[in-house]
Amino acid sequence: MHLCVCVCVYININDIMFTLLMLIFQWFVQMNVDFPEAVSESEIETQNENGTLSFSEFSSSVRAVVRIRQKYLAMKKRRLELLSTAVPFCTSARSTSPKIFTFDGVAEGSTVTSCRKKKKKKKGRILFPSGNRRVMPTKERNRAKNCLVLLCIIVFLQVYNAIENLDDHVLKYDLEGLEKTLKREVFGQQEASEGLLGHLKDYLSTYVHSKPLVLSLLGPSGVGKSHLGRLLAQHFRSVVGEHLVLQYFVLHHCPTKGDLPLCIQTLTSHISEMVSLAEEEEKIPIFIFDEMEHMPPELLDTVHGLIVKRDSNEYLNAIYILISNLDHGEITKFVLQNSSSIAASGRGRFSKELNPLLLGHLKKHHALWLEAELLPLTLLEKSHVMECFMDEMSREGFYPDRSHVERLTEELSYYSVGDREFSRTGCKQVVPKVNLL
Repeated sequence: MHLCVCVCVYININDIMFTLLMLIFQWFVQMNVDFPEAVSESEIETQNENGTLSFSEFSSSVRAVVRIRQKYLAMKKRRLELLSTAVPFCTSARSTSPKIFTFDGVAEGSTVTSCRKKKKKKKGRILFPSGNRRVMPTKERNRAKNCLVLLCIIVFLQVYNAIENLDDHVLKYDLEGLEKTLKREVFGQQEASEGLLGHLKDYLSTYVHSKPLVLSLLGPSGVGKSHLGRLLAQHFRSVVGEHLVLQYFVLHHCPTKGDLPLCIQTLTSHISEMVSLAEEEEKIPIFIFDEMEHMPPELLDTVHGLIVKRDSNEYLNAIYILISNLDHGEITKFVLQNSSSIAASGRGRFSKELNPLLLGHLKKHHALWLEAELLPLTLLEKSHVMECFMDEMSREGFYPDRSHVERLTEELSYYSVGDREFSRTGCKQVVPKVNLL
């Protein structure tokens, strides 16, 4: 019996477990189980003859166990209150542990230890040994960076200087003034004028070239080919000098076949002299050949030999402009058949679609046109012919009356395609009619 009392003192059990223990204890008593060395002699003498204890003796023992348990719970409660006041932010490990029957005791310092384990500690800073000096890492500057920066500056200055030189070289030829002249005096050939100025600007931007620039102006009679050639010759003579511009008319400079050997020799020596002068002055000469359809094959071979690429650097820095009415029938036919589609699609389609067709016919005429950039001139409309009349009348001193100009325009013949009218002779008949006024 004393053994059971001791067990009840040292364990933490709930009311159900306590009742169960008391039932087990009563069963032991009824079965007359001996408790070796745990039952005193006084208790053995109080046993009756049947080997059982009386009810009064059993109830006194139960009351003693209840008092002991109440005292233990009071002591436990007092101890928990003391711990909670000492460590307010910690909870007892026993409160969170499952309430099971165990013989292991809980040490008083276990709760504090568990709290200390749960408390997170801040990581301390890494300290250097006291015997060594703390040296901060230094950033080493790479000398290659300075060289790279210097190289970038040099490249930038070279590119900037090259761009400035390009602009200076183009300014020598005053292409802006040429553009204004063409817009003012050339009617109905905006696409050809823009193509011509684009090729000239690209070529004249630099002085050293791998081959000459060859431009071929093609178109029917009266569309302004020769007029455009005269404007180019006049402009470049004013900016680079008359000695660097050659305007060659085949029927004028070489009228008969008997003069052909002398024409070839004269043309070759003249071009060679102009190229030499241009090399000395660091300029680009301009050669304008008009009426190319009348040029004999021998003279075409001579011009072609001057244009094709050679091993030497001679004759490479030059501009050749070839003016002719070759394949004018193909141009007229193409414009009349595609007038509506060309007007709807805008600029740029005319030359892109016509140039491959013209090149197939021109290379049969001579291989010279394989080296050329084709710039076809389209037919002039009725409104363009009116502009030609007004410009010519102003030059001759006549007042350009609108009704009078319309009457003169109606006297010419036209191709009628839908709502559009194209002149058959262009502006070729404008000058004779104005002279009759």
